[in-house]
Amino acid sequence: MLVLLPPSETKRIGGTGAALDLDALALPQLAPERRAAVAALVALSADPGTAARVLKLSARQLGEVAVNAALPTAPTMPAIDRYTGVLFDALDASTLEPAARGWIGEHVLIQSAPFGPVGALDAIPAYRLAAGAALPGIPPLRRHWAAASTAALAATDAPFLLDLRSEAYVALAPAPASIPSAFVRVVTAGADGTVRALNHFNKHAKGELVRAMARSVAEITSREDFLSWATSAGWEVRDGDKAGELQIVV
Repeated sequence: MLVLLPPSETKRIGGTGAALDLDALALPQLAPERRAAVAALVALSADPGTAARVLKLSARQLGEVAVNAALPTAPTMPAIDRYTGVLFDALDASTLEPAARGWIGEHVLIQSAPFGPVGALDAIPAYRLAAGAALPGIPPLRRHWAAASTAALAATDAPFLLDLRSEAYVALAPAPASIPSAFVRVVTAGADGTVRALNHFNKHAKGELVRAMARSVAEITSREDFLSWATSAGWEVRDGDKAGELQIVV
């Protein structure tokens, strides 16, 4: 199984790893797209005013331009530690046991805007780029990434994809039709049975879910396996309103 996570806008700064090595990232067939996206982002950073406009930065966020300019030489850290925010704080990967962290390295990909899907333990620098940004010099990110990323995911021959990404990041790498997958929504159920999608708790529940799978070193190869594991672990999961979707009820 592969678990697909969204990134986070907030990231830890610094790192102790060597500079970015695009050829060392998961799904190495995406190296051409990665090089083009990184080059476009670095080039954009040469004009701070344009970069601020394209990246929709506030006055307080202008330092992010320098962060992007330093992408090729900046120190790195594992992607799962780089990202912060509700989902990653709930996952709390730095406190996982070695076996659980190894499970994350084997099973989790994080969908990034400048690098495409990366392995959870892949070494990446800090950056600022959202899925909806349009970088000068390359096609809109959806067109830049989608076909190549879907093909790269298909080439993994994973038996099952559990998709925990937001729709904006799903668009950058749609799940391949050749691999069974489930898109997960987190909902709450009212007394009358109606369900309502969540935002903050959506992210928190997804982080807790991945942490629980990692700590149990879950062996999941199908939708049925996931549903069985979730039930045994105390999660309420049911079919969603759309084909291929699952709902986690919190």
